[in-house]
Amino acid sequence: MKVRRMEKRLSLMEKLAIPEILKGLSITFRNMFRPKVTRQYPEERYEAPIALKGQPLLVENEDGTPRCVACSMCEVVCPAMAITIKAEETERYIEREPEEFSIDMLRCILCGLCEEVCPKEAIIMSDRYELANFTRESLVFHKDRLMTPIKELEGRIRFTKEKFDKWHR
Repeated sequence: MKVRRMEKRLSLMEKLAIPEILKGLSITFRNMFRPKVTRQYPEERYEAPIALKGQPLLVENEDGTPRCVACSMCEVVCPAMAITIKAEETERYIEREPEEFSIDMLRCILCGLCEEVCPKEAIIMSDRYELANFTRESLVFHKDRLMTPIKELEGRIRFTKEKFDKWHR
């Protein structure tokens, strides 16, 4: 016994897929006249919120000395092992300070653990998010490039104090 298949006959419009084409064109024309949401970077800069975890920086005291006491807690806690510290003794009221301090920004995952673990608030996640360069060596930031005056970082320091204040009560 033969089985007959029921096949639908397509019209010329359906064969040419004209309804689908018209549907797609209507969506295109509808969206063509909506306001643009694309930012024209670098002409239009992104104003980063204070909570952004950008490039980590070392806080420089008003007298030009680093706030860091070279305790190496940030180096230990870093999951990407991007931080390297070599300590030296000092004659100031603190016993040690970093002789060498470097962060390999190619390895850094901008997690902010170094900022959270620092007992002296010496390393701060800044709002700098543009981390591009032409060579690998230029993306290893050393102490002289990381040191930033405390005045430039006051907003972020205030934000982190408010954020972590619940742990100090």
